[in-house]
Amino acid sequence: MSSRRSRQSGSRISDDQIIDLVSKLRQLLPEIRDRRPDKVSASKVLQETCNYIRSLHREVDDLSERLSQLLSTIDADSAEAAIIRSLIM
Repeated sequence: MSSRRSRQSGSRISDDQIIDLVSKLRQLLPEIRDRRPDKVSASKVLQETCNYIRSLHREVDDLSERLSQLLSTIDADSAEAAIIRSLIM
């Protein structure tokens, strides 16, 4: 069990790494970028990050569905179909 503990402690994230990550996320998130950094908690940054990722997933799913619908309405051997297939792949 002691070897297990040593492996876990070796892979732990340091406080400095967490601070650095939160700082980078603050800069990337549109909802937080324009606010004063000292007014937004790390918890809020992480919550907004999760929300943003979910939003991006929905957009990808919607685009995928639209491309699939478009592909089903055109000739499978056409140039348009080849372009859509390349976008999906």
